[in-house]
Amino acid sequence: MATLQAARAQALGLSADSAKSWGLNRAIYYAAAKRGFKEASTGRTPRAPKGARRVFEHYFGDDKAYAVKSRGKMLFTIGGEIQRADDFRKQIEARFAGTFADAWKEAAAIIGAHPREILESQNGFYMKVYRPRRDVLAGKWNERAEKQAAS
Repeated sequence: MATLQAARAQALGLSADSAKSWGLNRAIYYAAAKRGFKEASTGRTPRAPKGARRVFEHYFGDDKAYAVKSRGKMLFTIGGEIQRADDFRKQIEARFAGTFADAWKEAAAIIGAHPREILESQNGFYMKVYRPRRDVLAGKWNERAEKQAAS
């Protein structure tokens, strides 16, 4: 999820660091939703995490996340924590055991094959991009990483 979401965000105009922040943020959000977490609908923007001045909403079409500016970069936040590109590298890229560059190219090609309106739609992205490929990609990417780690 994080890799495809990051490739999606970069295709929609975010810098590499901001896109990786988005990808990790969305992976955390959907993992929490899968476990039954329901976002409290208070109508208020969450408090800014430590080190950030203010939180604002960022949209890709109808998909929304909360963001902050940190050292001139837009980074995403959930649960009072900022997701940084370094966090993406530690939590996502590291799992690929040196094969992330290949996975990234594949993710970018998948994203590039879809029109902007699909990428800007939370449901469209899930149903037409992520869901049809999640199991195949996870299997393929895990197998590559295992082979690389064994060599």
